[in-house]
Amino acid sequence: MQKLMVYGASGYTGRVAAEQAHAAGLPLVLGGRSRAPLIQLGDRLGADRRIFGLSDSDAIDDALVDVFAVLNCAGPYMDTAEPLMRAAIRSGVHYLDIAAEVDSYRLAEELDGAAEAAGVMLLPGSGGSVAMLGCLAGHAATRVKRPRKVAIALHVAGSMSRGSAISASRNLLAETLVLQDGQVTQCPAGETALFDFGHGEVPCFGVTLPDIITIGRSTGIPDVETYLHVSGNAFPEGDLTALPDGPDAAEREANRYQAAVAITAADGTIARSMLDTVNGYSFTPMAAAEAAGRVLAGEFRAGFQTPAGLFGSGFAETIADTRIFDFPLDRGGDDHATSGQA
Repeated sequence: MQKLMVYGASGYTGRVAAEQAHAAGLPLVLGGRSRAPLIQLGDRLGADRRIFGLSDSDAIDDALVDVFAVLNCAGPYMDTAEPLMRAAIRSGVHYLDIAAEVDSYRLAEELDGAAEAAGVMLLPGSGGSVAMLGCLAGHAATRVKRPRKVAIALHVAGSMSRGSAISASRNLLAETLVLQDGQVTQCPAGETALFDFGHGEVPCFGVTLPDIITIGRSTGIPDVETYLHVSGNAFPEGDLTALPDGPDAAEREANRYQAAVAITAADGTIARSMLDTVNGYSFTPMAAAEAAGRVLAGEFRAGFQTPAGLFGSGFAETIADTRIFDFPLDRGGDDHATSGQA
Protein backbone atom coordinates (compact mmCIF):
# COMPACT_ATOMS: atom_id res chain seq x y z
CA MET A 1 0.00 0.00 0.00
CA GLN A 2 1.12 3.58 -0.62
CA LYS A 3 2.34 4.93 2.70
CA LEU A 4 2.31 8.44 4.13
CA MET A 5 5.08 9.48 6.50
CA VAL A 6 4.30 12.32 8.90
CA TYR A 7 7.69 13.70 9.90
CA GLY A 8 7.66 15.65 13.16
CA ALA A 9 4.68 13.59 14.36
CA SER A 10 5.67 14.10 17.99
CA GLY A 11 5.14 17.87 17.73
CA TYR A 12 1.91 19.73 18.44
CA THR A 13 0.58 20.04 14.88
CA GLY A 14 2.31 16.93 13.57
CA ARG A 15 0.61 14.79 16.19
CA VAL A 16 -2.84 16.10 15.23
CA ALA A 17 -2.04 15.67 11.52
CA ALA A 18 -1.06 12.05 12.18
CA GLU A 19 -4.29 11.50 14.11
CA GLN A 20 -6.30 13.01 11.25
CA ALA A 21 -4.49 10.83 8.70
CA HIS A 22 -5.10 7.74 10.84
CA ALA A 23 -8.79 8.61 11.20
CA ALA A 24 -9.01 8.90 7.40
CA GLY A 25 -7.60 5.37 7.07
CA LEU A 26 -4.32 6.39 5.43
CA PRO A 27 -1.43 3.89 5.68
CA LEU A 28 0.73 5.77 8.14
CA VAL A 29 4.39 5.90 9.16
CA LEU A 30 5.51 8.24 11.96
CA GLY A 31 8.90 9.91 11.58
CA GLY A 32 11.02 12.17 13.74
CA ARG A 33 13.91 12.44 16.17
CA SER A 34 12.08 12.04 19.49
CA ARG A 35 11.91 8.32 20.24
CA ALA A 36 9.69 8.15 23.32
CA PRO A 37 6.74 10.28 22.09
CA LEU A 38 6.86 8.63 18.66
CA ILE A 39 6.71 5.17 20.19
CA GLN A 40 3.83 6.24 22.41
CA LEU A 41 1.88 7.77 19.50
CA GLY A 42 2.67 4.80 17.26
CA ASP A 43 1.33 2.39 19.87
CA ARG A 44 -1.86 4.42 20.16
CA LEU A 45 -2.40 4.67 16.39
CA GLY A 46 -1.02 1.27 15.48
CA ALA A 47 1.51 2.93 13.17
CA ASP A 48 5.10 2.15 12.27
CA ARG A 49 7.77 4.48 13.72
CA ARG A 50 11.08 5.52 12.18
CA ILE A 51 13.47 7.48 14.36
CA PHE A 52 15.95 9.58 12.39
CA GLY A 53 17.37 13.08 12.17
CA LEU A 54 18.01 15.12 9.07
CA SER A 55 21.77 15.53 9.20
CA ASP A 56 22.46 12.14 7.57
CA SER A 57 21.18 11.91 3.99
CA ASP A 58 21.62 8.13 3.90
CA ALA A 59 19.46 7.74 7.00
CA ILE A 60 16.72 9.87 5.42
CA ASP A 61 16.85 7.84 2.20
CA ASP A 62 16.61 4.58 4.17
CA ALA A 63 13.61 5.88 6.11
CA LEU A 64 11.79 6.86 2.91
CA VAL A 65 12.42 3.62 1.04
CA ASP A 66 8.79 2.41 0.93
CA VAL A 67 7.07 5.78 1.44
CA PHE A 68 4.89 7.35 -1.27
CA ALA A 69 4.57 10.83 0.28
CA VAL A 70 6.12 12.62 3.25
CA LEU A 71 4.30 15.36 5.18
CA ASN A 72 6.85 17.52 6.98
CA CYS A 73 5.42 19.00 10.20
CA ALA A 74 8.80 19.69 11.84
CA GLY A 75 9.75 23.34 12.07
CA PRO A 76 11.66 25.53 11.83
CA TYR A 77 11.47 24.70 8.14
CA MET A 78 14.67 26.61 7.49
CA ASP A 79 16.27 23.54 9.12
CA THR A 80 14.06 20.73 7.83
CA ALA A 81 12.64 21.64 4.41
CA GLU A 82 15.83 21.39 2.37
CA PRO A 83 17.10 17.99 3.56
CA LEU A 84 13.62 16.47 3.22
CA MET A 85 12.87 18.07 -0.16
CA ARG A 86 16.19 16.91 -1.58
CA ALA A 87 15.73 13.43 -0.12
CA ALA A 88 12.21 13.26 -1.57
CA ILE A 89 13.57 14.07 -5.03
CA ARG A 90 16.33 11.45 -4.68
CA SER A 91 13.88 8.84 -3.45
CA GLY A 92 10.96 9.57 -5.77
CA VAL A 93 8.72 10.55 -2.84
CA HIS A 94 6.17 13.38 -2.99
CA TYR A 95 6.82 16.16 -0.46
CA LEU A 96 4.24 18.15 1.51
CA ASP A 97 4.62 20.50 4.46
CA ILE A 98 2.79 23.14 6.49
CA ALA A 99 5.48 25.83 6.36
CA ALA A 100 4.69 29.53 6.70
CA GLU A 101 8.29 30.55 5.97
CA VAL A 102 9.04 32.24 2.65
CA ASP A 103 12.41 30.55 2.22
CA SER A 104 10.74 27.13 1.96
CA TYR A 105 8.84 28.34 -1.09
CA ARG A 106 11.89 29.92 -2.65
CA LEU A 107 13.61 26.57 -2.19
CA ALA A 108 10.69 24.81 -3.90
CA GLU A 109 11.06 27.23 -6.83
CA GLU A 110 14.78 26.46 -6.97
CA LEU A 111 14.16 22.69 -6.94
CA ASP A 112 11.16 22.80 -9.31
CA GLY A 113 13.06 21.53 -12.34
CA ALA A 114 14.79 18.71 -10.47
CA ALA A 115 11.52 17.63 -8.90
CA GLU A 116 9.71 17.65 -12.23
CA ALA A 117 12.47 15.60 -13.86
CA ALA A 118 12.20 13.06 -11.02
CA GLY A 119 8.39 12.93 -11.23
CA VAL A 120 8.17 14.27 -7.67
CA MET A 121 5.74 16.89 -6.40
CA LEU A 122 6.78 19.60 -3.96
CA LEU A 123 3.69 20.93 -2.15
CA PRO A 124 4.76 23.26 0.67
CA GLY A 125 1.87 24.85 2.52
CA SER A 126 -0.48 21.89 2.00
CA GLY A 127 -2.33 23.09 5.10
CA GLY A 128 -2.51 26.39 6.96
CA SER A 129 -2.64 29.95 5.75
CA VAL A 130 -1.22 29.17 2.30
CA ALA A 131 -4.18 26.89 1.57
CA MET A 132 -6.64 29.41 3.07
CA LEU A 133 -5.35 32.50 1.28
CA GLY A 134 -4.61 30.78 -2.01
CA CYS A 135 -8.16 29.44 -2.27
CA LEU A 136 -9.67 32.79 -1.27
CA ALA A 137 -7.59 34.67 -3.84
CA GLY A 138 -8.36 32.14 -6.56
CA HIS A 139 -12.09 32.38 -5.83
CA ALA A 140 -12.17 36.19 -5.86
CA ALA A 141 -10.02 36.43 -8.99
CA THR A 142 -12.77 34.74 -11.04
CA ARG A 143 -15.15 37.59 -10.22
CA VAL A 144 -13.40 40.14 -12.45
CA LYS A 145 -11.85 40.21 -15.91
CA ARG A 146 -8.09 40.57 -16.25
CA PRO A 147 -7.20 40.65 -12.53
CA ARG A 148 -4.05 42.68 -11.98
CA LYS A 149 -3.44 42.95 -8.23
CA VAL A 150 -4.12 40.98 -5.05
CA ALA A 151 -4.16 42.58 -1.60
CA ILE A 152 -4.87 39.88 0.98
CA ALA A 153 -4.88 39.78 4.78
CA LEU A 154 -4.99 37.05 7.41
CA HIS A 155 -6.60 37.52 10.82
CA VAL A 156 -4.66 35.47 13.38
CA ALA A 157 -6.58 34.95 16.63
CA GLY A 158 -5.68 33.26 19.90
CA SER A 159 -2.24 32.05 20.91
CA MET A 160 0.65 30.41 19.06
CA SER A 161 2.06 26.98 19.67
CA ARG A 162 5.55 26.83 21.14
CA GLY A 163 7.00 25.47 17.90
CA SER A 164 5.34 28.14 15.74
CA ALA A 165 6.54 30.93 18.03
CA ILE A 166 10.13 29.69 17.90
CA SER A 167 9.99 29.31 14.11
CA ALA A 168 8.52 32.80 13.72
CA SER A 169 11.19 34.34 15.93
CA ARG A 170 13.92 32.82 13.77
CA ASN A 171 12.32 33.97 10.53
CA LEU A 172 11.68 37.64 11.17
CA LEU A 173 12.49 39.67 8.07
CA ALA A 174 13.71 43.25 8.33
CA GLU A 175 12.13 44.10 5.00
CA THR A 176 8.61 43.62 3.67
CA LEU A 177 8.42 41.78 0.37
CA VAL A 178 5.67 41.92 -2.24
CA LEU A 179 5.20 40.53 -5.73
CA GLN A 180 5.41 43.35 -8.27
CA ASP A 181 5.23 42.72 -12.00
CA GLY A 182 5.85 39.06 -11.27
CA GLN A 183 9.04 39.68 -9.28
CA VAL A 184 9.58 39.52 -5.52
CA THR A 185 10.44 43.09 -4.53
CA GLN A 186 11.16 44.95 -1.32
CA CYS A 187 8.68 47.65 -0.31
CA PRO A 188 8.75 50.23 2.49
CA ALA A 189 8.17 48.80 5.97
CA GLY A 190 5.20 49.97 8.00
CA GLU A 191 2.63 49.89 5.20
CA THR A 192 -0.94 49.41 6.44
CA ALA A 193 -4.34 48.86 4.82
CA LEU A 194 -7.93 48.41 5.94
CA PHE A 195 -9.70 45.07 5.59
CA ASP A 196 -13.12 43.88 6.69
CA PHE A 197 -13.18 40.42 8.29
CA GLY A 198 -16.93 40.58 8.73
CA HIS A 199 -17.29 43.09 11.56
CA GLY A 200 -16.15 46.34 9.99
CA GLU A 201 -12.81 47.67 8.83
CA VAL A 202 -9.69 47.08 10.90
CA PRO A 203 -6.11 48.15 10.16
CA CYS A 204 -3.70 45.45 9.00
CA PHE A 205 0.06 45.76 8.70
CA GLY A 206 2.11 44.70 5.73
CA VAL A 207 4.13 41.50 6.26
CA THR A 208 6.03 39.03 4.13
CA LEU A 209 3.93 35.90 3.75
CA PRO A 210 4.75 33.01 1.38
CA ASP A 211 1.51 33.81 -0.44
CA ILE A 212 3.38 36.44 -2.47
CA ILE A 213 4.90 33.41 -4.20
CA THR A 214 2.06 30.89 -4.11
CA ILE A 215 -0.79 33.22 -5.11
CA GLY A 216 1.24 34.64 -7.97
CA ARG A 217 2.06 31.12 -9.08
CA SER A 218 -1.48 29.72 -8.89
CA THR A 219 -3.36 32.73 -10.33
CA GLY A 220 -0.81 34.34 -12.64
CA ILE A 221 -1.65 37.74 -11.12
CA PRO A 222 1.55 39.84 -11.24
CA ASP A 223 1.08 42.02 -8.12
CA VAL A 224 0.49 40.49 -4.67
CA GLU A 225 0.60 42.21 -1.27
CA THR A 226 0.11 40.38 2.04
CA TYR A 227 -1.08 41.77 5.37
CA LEU A 228 -1.76 40.57 8.90
CA HIS A 229 -4.18 41.46 11.67
CA VAL A 230 -3.50 40.01 15.11
CA SER A 231 -5.84 39.62 18.08
CA GLY A 232 -5.16 37.83 21.33
CA ASN A 233 -1.71 36.56 22.28
CA ALA A 234 -0.70 35.48 18.78
CA PHE A 235 2.87 36.80 19.04
CA PRO A 236 4.13 36.15 22.58
CA GLU A 237 7.25 37.65 24.11
CA GLY A 238 9.74 36.37 26.67
CA ASP A 239 11.06 32.83 26.94
CA LEU A 240 9.38 31.07 24.02
CA THR A 241 10.59 27.65 25.16
CA ALA A 242 8.42 28.04 28.26
CA LEU A 243 5.21 28.38 26.23
CA PRO A 244 2.58 25.62 26.32
CA ASP A 245 2.68 22.98 23.58
CA GLY A 246 -0.18 24.81 21.86
CA PRO A 247 -3.71 26.16 22.34
CA ASP A 248 -6.14 23.70 23.89
CA ALA A 249 -9.47 22.72 22.37
CA ALA A 250 -11.42 25.42 24.21
CA GLU A 251 -9.08 28.18 23.04
CA ARG A 252 -9.17 26.93 19.45
CA GLU A 253 -12.96 26.82 19.58
CA ALA A 254 -13.09 30.42 20.85
CA ASN A 255 -10.73 31.88 18.23
CA ARG A 256 -11.72 31.39 14.61
CA TYR A 257 -9.52 32.65 11.77
CA GLN A 258 -10.56 34.90 8.91
CA ALA A 259 -8.98 36.18 5.73
CA ALA A 260 -9.99 39.04 3.43
CA VAL A 261 -8.95 39.83 -0.11
CA ALA A 262 -9.29 42.63 -2.65
CA ILE A 263 -8.66 41.76 -6.31
CA THR A 264 -8.16 44.78 -8.57
CA ALA A 265 -8.86 44.31 -12.27
CA ALA A 266 -7.20 46.13 -15.16
CA ASP A 267 -10.29 48.36 -15.51
CA GLY A 268 -10.19 49.34 -11.83
CA THR A 269 -13.03 47.09 -10.67
CA ILE A 270 -12.36 45.62 -7.23
CA ALA A 271 -13.72 42.26 -6.07
CA ARG A 272 -13.65 41.70 -2.32
CA SER A 273 -14.26 38.40 -0.58
CA MET A 274 -13.81 37.02 2.93
CA LEU A 275 -13.06 33.58 4.30
CA ASP A 276 -14.14 32.39 7.74
CA THR A 277 -12.82 29.15 9.20
CA VAL A 278 -11.85 27.29 12.33
CA ASN A 279 -8.76 28.19 14.31
CA GLY A 280 -5.56 27.80 12.33
CA TYR A 281 -4.29 25.04 14.63
CA SER A 282 -7.41 23.04 13.77
CA PHE A 283 -7.49 23.91 10.06
CA THR A 284 -3.81 23.20 9.37
CA PRO A 285 -3.61 19.50 10.34
CA MET A 286 -7.03 18.80 8.87
CA ALA A 287 -6.11 20.39 5.53
CA ALA A 288 -2.68 18.74 5.48
CA ALA A 289 -4.17 15.30 6.12
CA GLU A 290 -6.81 15.89 3.43
CA ALA A 291 -4.12 16.98 0.96
CA ALA A 292 -1.98 13.95 1.79
CA GLY A 293 -4.95 11.63 1.27
CA ARG A 294 -5.58 13.13 -2.14
CA VAL A 295 -1.94 12.72 -3.11
CA LEU A 296 -1.96 9.06 -2.04
CA ALA A 297 -5.10 8.64 -4.16
CA GLY A 298 -3.19 9.87 -7.23
CA GLU A 299 -3.98 13.61 -7.23
CA PHE A 300 -0.54 15.12 -7.83
CA ARG A 301 1.60 16.83 -10.46
CA ALA A 302 5.38 16.80 -10.63
CA GLY A 303 7.28 19.94 -9.67
CA PHE A 304 6.45 22.82 -7.33
CA GLN A 305 2.69 23.06 -6.82
CA THR A 306 0.34 25.05 -4.60
CA PRO A 307 -2.78 23.75 -2.81
CA ALA A 308 -5.14 26.04 -4.72
CA GLY A 309 -3.39 25.37 -8.02
CA LEU A 310 -3.45 21.60 -7.54
CA PHE A 311 -6.78 21.00 -5.85
CA GLY A 312 -8.70 24.07 -7.05
CA SER A 313 -9.96 27.16 -5.25
CA GLY A 314 -12.70 25.18 -3.54
CA PHE A 315 -10.20 23.12 -1.52
CA ALA A 316 -10.35 25.26 1.64
CA GLU A 317 -14.13 24.98 1.78
CA THR A 318 -13.83 21.18 2.09
CA ILE A 319 -12.12 21.65 5.46
CA ALA A 320 -14.38 21.79 8.55
CA ASP A 321 -16.97 24.57 8.18
CA THR A 322 -14.86 26.96 6.12
CA ARG A 323 -16.95 29.41 4.09
CA ILE A 324 -16.19 32.17 1.59
CA PHE A 325 -18.41 35.26 1.33
CA ASP A 326 -18.45 37.82 -1.49
CA PHE A 327 -18.92 41.56 -1.08
CA PRO A 328 -20.50 43.57 -3.91
CA LEU A 329 -18.14 44.55 -6.71
CA ASP A 330 -16.70 48.06 -6.47
CA ARG A 331 -16.60 49.61 -9.92
CA GLY A 332 -15.30 52.95 -8.64
CA GLY A 333 -11.70 52.02 -9.23
CA ASP A 334 -10.36 53.04 -5.81
CA ASP A 335 -7.30 50.79 -5.74
CA HIS A 336 -6.43 51.79 -2.17
CA ALA A 337 -9.76 50.79 -0.62
CA THR A 338 -9.03 47.22 0.45
CA SER A 339 -11.95 46.70 2.78
CA GLY A 340 -15.51 45.74 1.94
CA GLN A 341 -18.91 45.86 3.59
CA ALA A 342 -21.23 42.91 3.30
